Parts: sequence; structure tokens; C-alpha cells
Amino acid sequence: MSDVTHILSAIEQGDAHAAEKLLPLVYDELRKLAAQKMAQEAPGQTLEATGLVHEAYLRLVDTNKAPHWNSRAHFFGAAAEAMRRILVDQARRKQADKRGGQGRRVPLDAADVGFTSPADELLDIDEALTRLATEDAQAARLIQLRYFAGLSIEDAAEVVGIARSTAYEHWSYARVRLRTLLGGG
Repeated sequence: MSDVTHILSAIEQGDAHAAEKLLPLVYDELRKLAAQKMAQEAPGQTLEATGLVHEAYLRLVDTNKAPHWNSRAHFFGAAAEAMRRILVDQARRKQADKRGGQGRRVPLDAADVGFTSPADELLDIDEALTRLATEDAQAARLIQLRYFAGLSIEDAAEVVGIARSTAYEHWSYARVRLRTLLGGG
């Protein structure tokens, strides 16, 4: 059993000090995943990769919820889901009526009738991903791990627990289906 898996097991059993031991072991990998995702975000983002990692980590090791981690891969899969939820929640907050709702600041020289904000795109992707999950949960999980966590297909296959060849088939299908759900034809 790896150190990470052992510590995750201790956290599950309620050891509050185990969470302190876990962060140094997984921080670099979580930071790398968050940096990959934040590189895809628009400039001027108020959330940075470090903040995303810290928020996701706090959600993952909340000892009051007694999480159950089967393995290191399961933990990183949950980290991808936590990062997705954080980014989607932030996009929703940005569009909330008390923060201007649908209004957007656009410099006059950059005004374009077809302007779409990254928050709109993220919410559209999240909605399409939720619809895809009702049709094919594994395909949706692969998209989530690739898009929100930046995992390779091989790593995502390990997290989902399927063969690489199956992951490639699901990935091909999921990309086409997601494009269709997003209105790309």
C-alpha cells in the first residue's frame, strides 16, 4: 500500500493528523492539475491555481464527512470533481444578479455581437456534461477528468477503472456527443 493510500485510509478512520501528512505528498500533483486547468481560463480570473488546489483539498479531507478513498486514483478522481464544482460554482456566482447578472464589461474597441464569456462556456460545458452523464456515465467521467483535471487518457482510464482501449473508444464517442450537446452539430 502506498503512503498516500495508507494516509487516505487513516483519514477515513477519523485521524485528524493524517490530513496534515497527506498534503505534502499530493500537493505537487494537485497543483499541476490545477495549473493546467487555470491555463485554459480567461485572463483576469480571480481564482488562481493555488487557491483552486487549497479549496479542493479542504473539500476532500473534511474529516466531518468521513470520505472513503479506495486508492490514490480514486482520490485524484475526486479532486478532479472538486475542482470542476469549484470552477462551475465560481462561474455561476459571476453571473448572479447581484453581481450584474448577464451584463458584461466589454471595451468599446473589442465589442462584438457574438461575444461569449468563459463563464458562459463553462456553464454550457457543465450542463452538457451533466446530460451526457445520464446517457453514458463513463464517457462523462472521462471528459470530466480530461477537461477539468487535465489528466491524460491513460490516467483517466486508471481512475475510472477501465482499459486504455476502452477509454479511447469512450473518449472518441464522448467528444462527438458533447460537441452535439453543445450545439456544434
